[in-house]
Amino acid sequence: MDISNLIQTVLIYALPVVFAITVHEAAHGYVARHFGDNTAEVMGRVTLNPLKHIDPIGTILMPLMLYFATSGAFLFGYAKPVPVNFGRLRHPKRDMIWVALAGPASNFVQAILWALVLVGLIAAGVDETFFIKMAQGGVLVNLVMWAFNLFPLPPLDGGRVLAGLLPNGAAQNFLARIEPFGFFIVMGLVLAGIVSTFWLRPLMDFGYTVINLLISPLTALLR
Repeated sequence: MDISNLIQTVLIYALPVVFAITVHEAAHGYVARHFGDNTAEVMGRVTLNPLKHIDPIGTILMPLMLYFATSGAFLFGYAKPVPVNFGRLRHPKRDMIWVALAGPASNFVQAILWALVLVGLIAAGVDETFFIKMAQGGVLVNLVMWAFNLFPLPPLDGGRVLAGLLPNGAAQNFLARIEPFGFFIVMGLVLAGIVSTFWLRPLMDFGYTVINLLISPLTALLR
């Protein structure tokens, strides 16, 4: 493994990843507070301070180990989940959907902002590879987080959304029963390539298309 390439990769992705994780987790806490649950606020998690959200193992150690173990072919990590007491929400079943969607939505917005940064850099004639790659990395990282977290299986945000949309009964009970094993099920599907092939790639292609459409008036204006 080329250490210089590793350092360069870490530096390029460090800022986008920190912002992506921090805003994602803070968004969950902020929306939960808005709908009546201040658990995250009391625990100091409704904040843009990345130190409150970074998990030493999941955010730092695990991605580095996987990078070395797979020569950069597979990366995975996670932050400290924001605590939400869904029972304290004013309308738990409905509000849980908005709380869950807040994180992925924040990542999609960040992907758009990084795309605008990229357009601005190119328009300004900045040809420094480091900054161009950082902006591109910002779009990529946030689209990955947006798409992956929407996968409809607990404990991912998509699983919470699905639980809120399903009628009370067997379907919800089934999701509740598999949630303790959800992380391992998701990892198994990831390693088998199922999540990437049938979920991540199609959704990210859609995300790139939407972002290109949104910024196309600006890019046309700057030409």
